[in-house]
Amino acid sequence: MSTLTQRHEYIITKLKNEGIVKVLDLCEELDVSSVTIRKDLKILEDKKLLFRTHGGGTKSNPYTADRPVNEKEKINPEEKSRIGMAAAGLIQPNDCIIIASGTTVLSLAKNIHTEENLTVITAALNIATELMHNNRIELIQLGGILRKSSSSVTGIYAEKILEDFSCSKLFLGVDGIDVDFGLTTTNIMEAQLNRKMIETAQKTIVLADSSKFGKRGFGKICKIEDIEQIITDSSISDHMVETLKSMGIEVTVV
Repeated sequence: MSTLTQRHEYIITKLKNEGIVKVLDLCEELDVSSVTIRKDLKILEDKKLLFRTHGGGTKSNPYTADRPVNEKEKINPEEKSRIGMAAAGLIQPNDCIIIASGTTVLSLAKNIHTEENLTVITAALNIATELMHNNRIELIQLGGILRKSSSSVTGIYAEKILEDFSCSKLFLGVDGIDVDFGLTTTNIMEAQLNRKMIETAQKTIVLADSSKFGKRGFGKICKIEDIEQIITDSSISDHMVETLKSMGIEVTVV
């Protein structure tokens, strides 16, 4: 495939199937230099057929901006509800869990109907409000600087409190999942608190609808290898599922 048109058709087809393309892979598959591939990606970006990234390209804008929680709730609500229901099924009697912030983990809180004792630590006010009426749930609300856009707290006070706990599971929401860069959020202080949560929990379970894959926020939370499980919806590509599994991540598709 040496002609310009054939290369571009190959790149676009691969992008549709896998969601991302990498320069090194394309060089090997098309038997051309990295300079040629980078020029091809630039042409395709100029035609608005992809977005270039470090080392490749993606079919959607990889950078995500901070949005108010009431806006985020309107994005993929059915998928988030199914993810939350699946996550609730992982909670055991007498569990001690952490629920971070975000609209997908809020769907988890809405699906918790336990009749057994449960301890929940959370940074999010809306999650605490959702769970406070269940007498079986002991709630520990982290304190700190309130982020109005996410209805959650961040900062050193929240981080210090976590040093006194050890929990079985962390249910984590993210703004972006990039296989090379890792898990991200749009706020650096929230990313720092999320890292502390990961240290506190024995297992980290990421709840993310398929739109989060291939995206990056400003603040890096951790590498992909630092988590144990991802629960997502059926619009995730088969290629991404296989990639995650090859990295040792358990993937639950709902």
